[in-house]
Amino acid sequence: MTVELAGRSVEVEANGLRHHVLQYGGKHQPDLLILPGITSPAATADFLATELAELGFRVHVPDIRGRGRTDRAPAGEYRLTDYAADVAGLVDALGLNRPVVLGHSMGARIAIAYAVLHAGADHNLLILVDPPVCGPGRGPYPTTRESFLEQLHEAYRGTTADEVRRFYPKWPQRELQLRAEVLATCDETAVLETHAGFESEDIFGYWREVTQPAVLIRGGDSPVVPAASADDLRAANSRIEILTVPDAGHMVPWDNLPGFLDAARPYLQSAVTH
Repeated sequence: MTVELAGRSVEVEANGLRHHVLQYGGKHQPDLLILPGITSPAATADFLATELAELGFRVHVPDIRGRGRTDRAPAGEYRLTDYAADVAGLVDALGLNRPVVLGHSMGARIAIAYAVLHAGADHNLLILVDPPVCGPGRGPYPTTRESFLEQLHEAYRGTTADEVRRFYPKWPQRELQLRAEVLATCDETAVLETHAGFESEDIFGYWREVTQPAVLIRGGDSPVVPAASADDLRAANSRIEILTVPDAGHMVPWDNLPGFLDAARPYLQSAVTH
């Protein structure tokens, strides 16, 4: 059974690639851009985009380069600078007016780099959800290259919700089924180069320059932003508040959607009214 999506599909040219985007909400609402994670095509954020549209936003969720129906990039062009340039191009191509940017995992790293490289102090609210803070001198990313390859190869030959549940035991059945349907659209080169970038590109250099309005939301049980890493983030940039969602691992909205919305809602409501 194919999971039905609430979003409307559009395609735009940005930064030399054709990008597929799902859109939710009315045309005259404030813009919110969701940037998904390393193996999360836009469709996997459908449940979250629907919730955020109901809070009063026009929500846009792109397939990040190398995922979903967006073009693949040449090998070597899955760096933070490439992804950040895509976001800048999408903001222009979609005609977004200082959008709220909500990034999860890889998407949070992209949002951080975008805010520094392309938007500077004039960016709107950033909601940075459990960004990988590994990098030079900080140890490996908790999910190994081999684990991602196992999931991708299962998807390429045809996977099921039950197989996906081995990796994401807390997820609702709908989200397991949806991931089983769309994971095969993730290009292996895109995933492997991004995973290597988690460990070779220093996100802290960008993080130190992020300005308000912004908030970082981590999962209380996350191995990606454990408590010690949250302390490092606070020390590197005390301007940005860090919130913890209980009963959630790295996949925070998937693991505990009510808890995530409780944490994010005050910031989102402020963004709607200003």
